[in-house]
Parts: sequence; C-alpha cells; structure tokens
Amino acid sequence: MLKVLTFMKQVARELQMEGNFGTAHVYRSSLNAIIAYCGKEDFTFHKVSPEWLKGFEVHLRSRGCSWNTVSTYLRTFRAVYNRAVDLRKAPYVPHLFRSVYTGTRADHKRVLSDEDMKKVFADLSRSSGVSLRLRRAHEFFILMFLLRGIPFVDLAYLHKNDLRDNVITYRRRKTGRPLSVMLTPEAMILVKKYMNCDSSSPYLFPFLESREGTKEAYREYQLALRSFNQQLMLLGELLGLGDKLSSYTARHTWATTAYYCEIHPGIISEAMGHSSITVTETYLKPFRSKKIDEANRQVVDFVRRSTGGLTS
Repeated sequence: MLKVLTFMKQVARELQMEGNFGTAHVYRSSLNAIIAYCGKEDFTFHKVSPEWLKGFEVHLRSRGCSWNTVSTYLRTFRAVYNRAVDLRKAPYVPHLFRSVYTGTRADHKRVLSDEDMKKVFADLSRSSGVSLRLRRAHEFFILMFLLRGIPFVDLAYLHKNDLRDNVITYRRRKTGRPLSVMLTPEAMILVKKYMNCDSSSPYLFPFLESREGTKEAYREYQLALRSFNQQLMLLGELLGLGDKLSSYTARHTWATTAYYCEIHPGIISEAMGHSSITVTETYLKPFRSKKIDEANRQVVDFVRRSTGGLTS
C-alpha cells in the first residue's frame, strides 16, 4: 500500500521537474508540517481519518499558524489524497475533510485605510531619509496598484513583448487567465522609468536574470519578493502606517477600493484575473457589513433630516 510521506515527496519532485517550483515548495512545506505532527516514520493512507485530520489542524493552530496557512496545508494534503485515490492506491472515504478548515479568510490588515492610502500615495521626492531602494519599492507598489493590483510574481515575470503601445497583456501565473491592462499616464511614467535597460533580457523589469521556468529564475524571484517586502515594511514604518505594508496590500486595496466605487464584484473578478467570482467575494466579504452599516446610516440621516428627528 502507498505510503503518505513517500508519495508526497514524489509529487513534490514531479512538480519541480515540471517547473512548478512555487507549488512544489508548498507541497514540501505541507510535508514538513505533517512530519512535525506525527514524526518521520512513514504510514499508509488508511491511518488518515477525520480524527487524524482534526488533530493535524489543532497541531497547526497550536504552532501559531494562521487559518489561511492551516487551510493551505490541508488543501495540499487533500490534493495528494485525491491523487492517491485516483491511482487506486488509497481508500476513498466520503467527506473525509469535512470537519477541518479548507476555506480562505480575507485579511483585514492587507487593506489600506483611507488615511494610510493618503500617506502611501503622497509624493516622497521631498522627504528626507528615503533611500533609493525605498523610493523604488514605493513606486513599484504604486505601479502594482495602477495595474489593477497585479501580483508581484506577475510583475516580475512580465516580458518586454507583453507591452504594446500603452497596453500590457499577460497571463496570470496562478490561474493562467489572460489579462490586458491599459496603462494610465501615471503608470506609463513608472513603466518607462524602471524598464529593463539590458537589451539581451526578455524581462520588462530588472527583477530576474535567468531563463523563465528554471530553478534559478524562481530563486531570483523569491529573493526579489523578500527584498521588496522588506523595503515595504520599512516604508510603512517611515510613513507611520497603522498596519504593515506588503506586496499583497496593493492587490487587496485595489479590490476593496473598486468595491467602494460601486463596481460590480463580477467586473472586479475579471479585472484581477481570479479563477472565479467566489475568490473575489472572499476579498470583499469583510467589508460588506461595513458597507451595509454605512447604507443604514444614510437611511437614518435621511429620515432625521426629513422628519426633524427620530424620537418624540
């Protein structure tokens, strides 16, 4: 009978050989989490039960993992289990993962407040104590917002031939969905400012040097992302923001800003290249009750103005 740890290692290796380095990394992280839970001794899928999975979930939470991290590990393990079932190497157990969390929770802290948005989008050119690296990170953050909250991975892998006139056309690396973004004048200024000057490089921006699809390119991307987030953290501290600034913030802030501008979630989903509108609704769910409360205040204010008061 197929062993769980051995099979997970095999799947991770196959993903890496196919060039899916990010997914392979998630599978290895999930594998390490399972080993931390039940030890290095291998076991078959017969041992996996709803009780075993619930114990794994409790273990992850006790280690301080967020619910999104818990969900990532459990969904990864569910994908491995489904592969094994398809190969007839594991018993099919209906609703095996029903009792554990495999959803997605939106992170309030990834969205800038109105006050913080004013600080982030202010001109830093006259500010003292701002290094060139910090200015560069600041302007790339603004560019990501202007490009409809483009994820950093898609920004880093953009090619020069993705830019035609004032339109960038590319495919989301996560979902494969094609996207086309018309650049605003502000975005075009930033694109021209930071375009890759190396004529031999296919990349639009100078984040990567190695050929796309190689392990080296993935490592360069990881280093670039880490450096970018470090600079954004410093920028947030410099600006005195209420929450930490990260590469995710531009994307979540664009989505919620569009929502408050009365743009339909379906349009927001298309604009961001989400796999489905359900993903977009996860981004927006925490802000709906706030918007409903605002609507109620508008109704109450209208009645108050019309009647001269609400109480006798």
